[in-house]
Amino acid sequence: MSAVGPVDPPAVDGPDGIEPGKRLIRVATDQGLSLAERLANRLHKLAWRTPLHALRLRGRYPLKLLAVPADPIAGDPALGQAILAGHIQYGGEAIALNTLDFSALGVSSALADHVHSFAWLRDLAAAAPRDQAAPIAERVLRQWIAAFGNHVAEPAWRADLWGRRILFWASYAPLILSSGDLVYRSAVLNGLARGARHLDRGADKAPQGPARIAAWCGVVAAGLLVPGGEQRLAHGEAGLARALGQALYGDGGLANRSPVAQLELIELLSQLRAVYLARRREPAPLIEDALARAVPALLGVTMGDGALSSWQGGAPVGGQRVSAAIEASTVRARPLRQARDWGYQRLICGQTVIVLDAAPPPVSRVASGGCASTLAFELSDAGQRLVINCGGARGGARLPAALGEALRSTAAHSTLVIADSNSTAIHADGSLGRGVGEVELDRQESDTGSRVEASHDGYVRRFGFVHQRQLALAADGRELRGEDVLLPSGRRRRAHETRFAVRFHLAPGVEVTPTADNLGALLRLPDGRLWQFRCRGGTMAIEESLWVDGDGQPRPSYQLVVEGVAASGGANVGWLFKRAG
Repeated sequence: MSAVGPVDPPAVDGPDGIEPGKRLIRVATDQGLSLAERLANRLHKLAWRTPLHALRLRGRYPLKLLAVPADPIAGDPALGQAILAGHIQYGGEAIALNTLDFSALGVSSALADHVHSFAWLRDLAAAAPRDQAAPIAERVLRQWIAAFGNHVAEPAWRADLWGRRILFWASYAPLILSSGDLVYRSAVLNGLARGARHLDRGADKAPQGPARIAAWCGVVAAGLLVPGGEQRLAHGEAGLARALGQALYGDGGLANRSPVAQLELIELLSQLRAVYLARRREPAPLIEDALARAVPALLGVTMGDGALSSWQGGAPVGGQRVSAAIEASTVRARPLRQARDWGYQRLICGQTVIVLDAAPPPVSRVASGGCASTLAFELSDAGQRLVINCGGARGGARLPAALGEALRSTAAHSTLVIADSNSTAIHADGSLGRGVGEVELDRQESDTGSRVEASHDGYVRRFGFVHQRQLALAADGRELRGEDVLLPSGRRRRAHETRFAVRFHLAPGVEVTPTADNLGALLRLPDGRLWQFRCRGGTMAIEESLWVDGDGQPRPSYQLVVEGVAASGGANVGWLFKRAG
């Protein structure tokens, strides 16, 4: 599969999973962990320091692994060359190997997790033969064992990191176990066995969602690779089934609604699938079923360039990595165009792709860094992006805290904002509060194109308005008509007028020229294609914006801002994007 995603087939009701008609989507009532759950998790981690937990980690030392699974996902040779040169890089950050200190890494949590998981072994193996790569891998692993082999502490012994570490140590055993030092080899294998025993009792204590899935994947992998693991394998498969059942919606999307996490899930399950194949076993049906549902959902949030759209704090991971993950999964499927539970609607006509967030934000229990993005959309023309969201740093570089918080706001997404406030509250501790509780959705497909009408109640309590957005994409993809309406609702009625703004963030490289009447603009894409923008019901301005790219780095861009004032009876703004020429 190339870096540019496949063109979707024409829309047909039913076979493509599109159910015409209205549906009401409500957010779950669970907003976070209870006090009892937080206390139990705290006690579980405190127990790591006790002699009882140390006793649980003791057992027979494995002399070897039963198989060496092939990693189905190739690493990045450029990142591997950086490791050969002395730096582990991840999402715009780097850490020097000659000063590496696992007890005090001094980097962002994203890079720290990457180093602790040993996922960088994939890149190292892609850049050098074993005789060059093995000494580097062994040197780093010796440092990790010295720091944490017998010292059970976070983050190194976090359950999800142990799950990933077992998979990477197994896949790259030729790099980390090629030494003739029998004491070192024994320490590595014993460390892996101790990690597996740690997960036997701790996997279900990992946070619900991707972290718990990763932990149980480690249990299953250890059951397949460490001698005498049949009982562990059965235990692990049962736990993994529970974790997937809690984390995945019926349409295959993760409950945290993050496309980046969805991609990581597919990569993780593909790695686990390879462990079964290395043991000449058929992968567990639960793994095949999860991949079969997760892949179409992921494809449903890719844009015309094959990369991910930016939702729930995720940067637009590149099309090459997305294609590699799909290839590794062995699943061949068309993009899911209507994920009612996961909450994304995909419209495609001609070469134009639109992804719309048509659901409430995820609940705090399953999400970290959730965004107030309901009814925002992204738009691309073939391989060129036009309308975007600002994105975020999930899986990317370290950004200033104030910028990271701003990227979660409604104003950082291409949608309507009332009084510069968020449609769902974002608390100081990072959790999400009150706001969007219901989204009403109506989608129709016809010979003339695709039409979606959706509304949310995020502004009803504070301002007395429902935000309704209508999108109509023409069959040839050359015209997108939209309307944002504020409808009076609820008991709250404001005597004075309320200011609002409809924001359309533009991709970096899009040149913007305003029209003489300030009600439109000419938009030139980097490849020279032209689009026209027109609006009514407000005044248009061009303002600065930014976009967090696939490397997690902010890049300057512009945004079209249509401002207006809503009286007590409401307001509406009509707008149009039209391909010129």
